[in-house]
Amino acid sequence: MKLPGSKGEHQVQKEFGTTRRALTFYNKQMLNYVNPLMREFIARQEMVFVATADAHGACDCSFRAGLPGFVHVLDERTLAYPEYRGNGVMASVGNVVENPHIGMIFIDFFQSTLGLHVNGKAQVVENEALVSWPDVTPAMINATQTTGGRCPERWIVVEVEEAYIHCSKHVPLLQKLDKDIRWGTNDEHQKGGDAFRAKACQRPWGNGHTHNEQ
Repeated sequence: MKLPGSKGEHQVQKEFGTTRRALTFYNKQMLNYVNPLMREFIARQEMVFVATADAHGACDCSFRAGLPGFVHVLDERTLAYPEYRGNGVMASVGNVVENPHIGMIFIDFFQSTLGLHVNGKAQVVENEALVSWPDVTPAMINATQTTGGRCPERWIVVEVEEAYIHCSKHVPLLQKLDKDIRWGTNDEHQKGGDAFRAKACQRPWGNGHTHNEQ
């Protein structure tokens, strides 16, 4: 089996003299599955940053959050996280439909300041299909029966190809404060939806265009 990483990754390792360090990391820290300690780490996390790209490679980075363990580990090679109601753009879901490659990073800002990268291939699974999915957890089934904003609209299921640590050296230790989260709300004030005052700004595609006009 070939080494992890892209051709470009290996090329710049040679150019900048980091090949030996990179090989040590590949051989000591990188796995193609999540081991028991990684699974426990994921089960404690309340947030994850998600990177996807469309068929042309145009990238999108997004943020997902929920109660601890909202990202479920079905087995050592499979993760699943819920897609809650959002702004309707569904950039991440749309990218996954075009291009299954996905990158995720979990960071524990509140205790260890460690991070965990998980890269792999994703697919979109609707709630109705989830019940027959292999190794689906009771917590996932219960989530689909939740009412209100915490009910997933669908799921992203990820086949793990790489899992590895992000060291804590430069990760800040933060203090968690209470916040009243209004799951699924459409209230502009609660969402902070126009905090950057973008509504009135000009944009090259104008305002009010439909998909058919593109």
